[in-house]
Amino acid sequence: MAVLSVLSPLSTASSLSATSSSAPGDGASSSRPHPIDLASSGRLSKLSPSLSAHSGGALPATNGCSWMQGSSIYHQTDGNRWRLKPVRSIFPTKPAQVSSVQDLFDFICSGPLFDKLGLNPEKVAESVDKWLAYGLHLCRLFQLNDLYLTVPEKARLYHYYIPVFLWCEDQISQHFSKFKEGEDVPPLVIGFSAPQGCGKTTLVFALNYLFKVTGRKCATLSIDDFYLTAEGQAKLREENPENALLKLRGNAGSHDLQFSVETLTAVTNLTKEGMKMKLPRYDKSAYNGKGDRADPSTWPEVEGPLTAVLFEGWMLGFKPLPVDVVKAVDPQLEIVNKNLEAYYDAWDKFVKAWIVIKIQDPSCVYQWRLQAEIAMREAGNPGMSDEEVEDFVSRYLPAYNAYLPTLYSEGPNGSDPEHLLVIEIDEGRNPL
Repeated sequence: MAVLSVLSPLSTASSLSATSSSAPGDGASSSRPHPIDLASSGRLSKLSPSLSAHSGGALPATNGCSWMQGSSIYHQTDGNRWRLKPVRSIFPTKPAQVSSVQDLFDFICSGPLFDKLGLNPEKVAESVDKWLAYGLHLCRLFQLNDLYLTVPEKARLYHYYIPVFLWCEDQISQHFSKFKEGEDVPPLVIGFSAPQGCGKTTLVFALNYLFKVTGRKCATLSIDDFYLTAEGQAKLREENPENALLKLRGNAGSHDLQFSVETLTAVTNLTKEGMKMKLPRYDKSAYNGKGDRADPSTWPEVEGPLTAVLFEGWMLGFKPLPVDVVKAVDPQLEIVNKNLEAYYDAWDKFVKAWIVIKIQDPSCVYQWRLQAEIAMREAGNPGMSDEEVEDFVSRYLPAYNAYLPTLYSEGPNGSDPEHLLVIEIDEGRNPL
């Protein structure tokens, strides 16, 4: 059996057999043959040295790799958010049977997002070396063995991360086309609205890295970075002693909206070389887990001109609802709903392109959080007990139950359907 490595010379593709197999339910769609011979069509070239060369320097600091759970290649530290740590793959070890570039091409075309993103076999054939280059970069980022990618690994890269990156590239191209030559072009703010634990942070992590290795500057922000300071949270608890939803950070009302506006305004003005700013970060471990804004000396610095700002959060794009609707879900949501009225001007109006990760059942959040905490405990790190996880998630479920139906049916607050991508995922965090 021949096994494809994206590092191997692509000229060997025509001499390899084009057979592939994937077991039902392994996360890959059934293979659809396409009448395009990449090797003979002349559309397949060797990888560009500028793309295939390993990029030096430290990997971008982001919010981590949630889908790798306890096997994350990064861990949080006091001074820096994430540092490299030993890797233990969580994926099945049986190698996927990919025996040629042609076969990988068919695998790409079988992806669940293929039609949604307006892709077709001809487009993929014309850019297949780009797909391969991006796949190689992501293998390096997540320290995957590109010689022996399993089907779940292939699906994560070629059915999810790379197609979404291509969508982002298209959105950026449309954004830049609106400006005349010589004009300052603000970075495109792409919003990622998705529940906790579903993999949005790792998706952003992967996209940010692909922007970096393809020579484009990008900034990452989370709504977590705009939480009130520890002092502000204490005041919020004192003002709402009977409301369990506001006792800890999370729901609308627990964020510093003025600070959000100042930060988002400043980062979208980074349009020239030499313009710099530090991006705020939040330390969730401070005050025994109650959290506090991290010391500014630890904030990462970004320099313009920026191409994009990747802004993610569990409640990004939520719209206020009629009072009777939210009270029917949970009476404590009434004040949260009132607080939400100010969030459009603080967050959502800055976002010009949206990615919504849709889940089938909010109860998945509990299972995902529990998996993460169990993995942390098994690795010898501090983690919440099962009871603490249940209490933690219970403070978010009322908002999920109230606001997700509208988010999914109408889109995020102020969004344009032409610049909105909705990705539905299953319990395994795989696109449907």
